[in-house]
Amino acid sequence: MPTLSTRTQIIIGGLLAMLMIATRGHHFISLHSLPGASWAIFFLAGVYLRNNWTLVGLLALTWMLDFAAYAWGGSSVNYCITPAYIFLLPAYSALWFAGRWYAKGYRFEWNTLLPLVAATLVGAVACELFSSGSFYFFSGRIAEPTLSNFVAQEMVYFPAYLQSLAFYVGIATVVHALFGLMQGVSHHSNTTAG
Repeated sequence: MPTLSTRTQIIIGGLLAMLMIATRGHHFISLHSLPGASWAIFFLAGVYLRNNWTLVGLLALTWMLDFAAYAWGGSSVNYCITPAYIFLLPAYSALWFAGRWYAKGYRFEWNTLLPLVAATLVGAVACELFSSGSFYFFSGRIAEPTLSNFVAQEMVYFPAYLQSLAFYVGIATVVHALFGLMQGVSHHSNTTAG
């Protein structure tokens, strides 16, 4: 993907941060009607934002939102803060790197949708194995963790995470296509007018 202008990257980064604040579950500002966007945010940041520090910034934002929910209590996030929480670092990083991989081969063509789906799925599977796998086996919250029970739980919960990820990445894809088409029309009219 061609590198976006610094201004455009700042706008996208700000929008992704606001989406994280609005949809990160179990905190004081969460919008209950929107699915959590954390997975999509990390993937899309990998696609659009070139500075590697954005990954660190988003990880810090995630931690601050979770810590605030934990510290102010009354939240089910307390259940999730365990020794396995540290595995969110590689989980979210997997999505970011999947986005990065996709961006390297991106072209504004229809045939780039297959690599988009592949990168999204690979990133999601890696993220899920790190996040849910670590919670299931290392959190101490599951009385008798077994691989067969873990797989059974994945069949129940993983599709919802994929649905949320697909929802936001789908919206971003449509918006991206619309901006690309508008730029193409604008560029075409500028070159034919002169």
